[in-house]
Amino acid sequence: MGVSRIAYLFLLAAVAAGRLLELRISRANQRKVMQAGGERVAEPHFNAMVLLHTGVIVGAAVEVIVARRPLIPALAIAMGALFVLSNALRWWVIRTMREHWNVEVMNSVPLGVVASGPYRWVRHPNYVAVYVEMISLPLIHTAWITALGAAIGNAWVLHERLAVEDRVLLADPAYRAAMGAKPRFLPKFL
Repeated sequence: MGVSRIAYLFLLAAVAAGRLLELRISRANQRKVMQAGGERVAEPHFNAMVLLHTGVIVGAAVEVIVARRPLIPALAIAMGALFVLSNALRWWVIRTMREHWNVEVMNSVPLGVVASGPYRWVRHPNYVAVYVEMISLPLIHTAWITALGAAIGNAWVLHERLAVEDRVLLADPAYRAAMGAKPRFLPKFL
């Protein structure tokens, strides 16, 4: 196995470790939300989301090894840059949201509305970051089948998740007043 494949497998392992760290942050935040009077919201497709995220990491590793995907430097650099930028956005979201941030849908209305950071421009910057990350990560080492599966699977998972999340958030008059007119994913600067 070549150096680029070994390095890529280490990157995938680091991403998996980062997901475990996010789960710890999420669990701590869930406790804070519940102590403040918030609650977990039933989300029928949460397990599909977990499976998709796990599948992208495992799928990219398998595809790169079994299909012997080459490292194309120009593609790796471009996708690596997108991967880094998407992660910077994700951690900006986590920092901005503080105890509101969670991997599960939580009704955190008792904690107030977050309209700062990237939320000044859009309602769901975290999903933009995750979508870009899940496509760019496999493409760093040309795992295009995994990237295609990630794009399609994530579009479906986000559609289902946003139906639940937006119903909860937009039911709150304060959230609706602060965020209701903002676009979901891409800012309107004009």
